[in-house]
Amino acid sequence: MTPLGFKRSLSKSAPPAGLSPALVALWWAGKNDWDKAHKLVMAEDGAECAWTHAYLHRLEGDLENACYWYRKARRPAALGELADEWAAIVAALLGPQ
Repeated sequence: MTPLGFKRSLSKSAPPAGLSPALVALWWAGKNDWDKAHKLVMAEDGAECAWTHAYLHRLEGDLENACYWYRKARRPAALGELADEWAAIVAALLGPQ
């Protein structure tokens, strides 16, 4: 799946099959369902979910908590636009096309 295909899939009622938990969480975040996205990453370990978790807390406005999750993900804290970060995480997690 491409990042554009991922973004287009937001018009559906459910995420595409076969996505990692971090990508499913980003999909729900893209549909403005922060709670569902957060529950997904809370239930998982690993750097991908930690990165997504950081993004979600930044989206929420909880920058201190976001910084904790960026450290867990071994990623620098994002400072740019939230939409750009969402797109960058999606592209990175989908991998090379």
